[in-house]
Amino acid sequence: MTRSGWLGVPLIALCMLGPQAASAKDDLVIGVAQSPSSLHPYIDAEIIKGYILGFAQRPITSFDRDWKLACLLCTDVPTLDNGLVRRETDGEGGNGLAVTLRLRPDLAWGDGVPVTARDVVFTWKRATDRNSAFSDPRAWRNVRQVDVADDRTAVLHLTKAVYDYNQWGPLLPEHVEGAAAGTSGNDRPRSAYTDTPTNPGLYDGPYVVTEYRSGERIVLEPNPHWRTPGPAIKRIVIRSIENTAALQANLLSGDIDMAAENIGLTVDQVLALRRQWPERFTYLFRPSLGYEHINLNLANPILADVRVRRALLLAVDRNAINTKLFEGLQPVAATWVNPLEPTYSADVPTYGYDPGRARTLLADAGWHPGADGICRNGAGERLSVAFATTAGNRQRELVQQVLQSAWRAVGIEVTIKNEPARTLFGETLKKRQYTGLAMYTYIGEVGGSLRTSLASTMIPTEANNYTGGNTTGFADPTMDADIAALETELDPERQKRISADMQRIYAEQLPALPLFFRAEAAVVPAWLKGYMLTGHSGYSSRWAEFWHAD
Repeated sequence: MTRSGWLGVPLIALCMLGPQAASAKDDLVIGVAQSPSSLHPYIDAEIIKGYILGFAQRPITSFDRDWKLACLLCTDVPTLDNGLVRRETDGEGGNGLAVTLRLRPDLAWGDGVPVTARDVVFTWKRATDRNSAFSDPRAWRNVRQVDVADDRTAVLHLTKAVYDYNQWGPLLPEHVEGAAAGTSGNDRPRSAYTDTPTNPGLYDGPYVVTEYRSGERIVLEPNPHWRTPGPAIKRIVIRSIENTAALQANLLSGDIDMAAENIGLTVDQVLALRRQWPERFTYLFRPSLGYEHINLNLANPILADVRVRRALLLAVDRNAINTKLFEGLQPVAATWVNPLEPTYSADVPTYGYDPGRARTLLADAGWHPGADGICRNGAGERLSVAFATTAGNRQRELVQQVLQSAWRAVGIEVTIKNEPARTLFGETLKKRQYTGLAMYTYIGEVGGSLRTSLASTMIPTEANNYTGGNTTGFADPTMDADIAALETELDPERQKRISADMQRIYAEQLPALPLFFRAEAAVVPAWLKGYMLTGHSGYSSRWAEFWHAD
């Protein structure tokens, strides 16, 4: 295939393209390959949602571009050393912490209403409502009481000491969300984030959402009540183009100015663009915590057998995929913990490319090749599973085809059933409606415990209103105990030992198949300055007030 064909744009069309449309440099049009299910910050954890909300809503604290914890809504990161955190014993004899949050004095929602400690109390109360459907309410549910000292100061009394005691997410506006009552048609709490997402009172960041067309585009404009420095880019348009080849064509034609990291073009596309158009754009790459993996629905009897799960991994040459598709930029993963993290352990089982061993494991599990090469068990049932990923993501669909071929070579039949990202993440995964495999990326905070994906209490069910992200259904008592121990351990060395045991269990049991640690890759216009990749879930958009035109 020619390079022009590989890029998905005919050569003659490329030759006719004029210079990139920078139009008014006050405007920036960003292309993304996904659409959010909503803009509620705590319901349905999605990379695309996190990226968009980075412009408009800030967490209280966040890891910055140097992987250091920083205050975004507060004045000082609370620590035991600076006195904003102190140990305390509650009335029942528990050993907890009192965490003082001092909000910045110049904060305001987009409608001019000040951000206050009452919003802290409201967020806590909403998170502790068992019907909230929050994806991961653990941090707020560890709070037994909130004392309001004044409009800018709240003291959170934690039931137990936890390692992430100073990591707090975004606030919900009491004056807007407090007016929501009852439930929506799907038995979820009503929210202005879903009903009226352009209400400026929902946002306390440098931008507010002024237009929201689900599945099409989202427009953001400066929050007139944002503190200085004010954003230099006066209008940001997020265009959803849920096909990465089409997104690339729009970039080359000038219909969009840039492609965002993680939810824009794939790494192989960005590498190819850099080879063909080295001066036209700025190309950014950074190793990241993005963990590309395949979730397995363990309710499926085929996948409930760990021998089958191990065979699936042994049958795939992940190193070859990394070399051939990603030029070595996406190293093979053993677990979800990146070697860049301080808690990484190399002492875990690993699975190289060994199709012979894969066939042996399948035979041990009772699966033997039939006349067509596909394995069958003693009852004559085919070894067949469905495989889903985000439709239109060129890189994932290519990897998917490579995996499908490798698995067929050892007798495993895979049927591809891809879905748009908003469907896959909004319903299929959340409600565990997928029956086999689902490939996507998890991007966590630095040093996160992954409770939402591994704890047995986080398996989403109708009974818990689909709270939690453990969509595999993985349940292991030792893992649960390790998660609880890690989250209450403040000593870094003991944290490493506990995390190492969690990684060992994960690598042995394989509730998901580890693939790669993704490299973040973005294509930005040459005139845009101040855009920096972070490598974690504190996405680049959280620092958008520092973007400017050259």
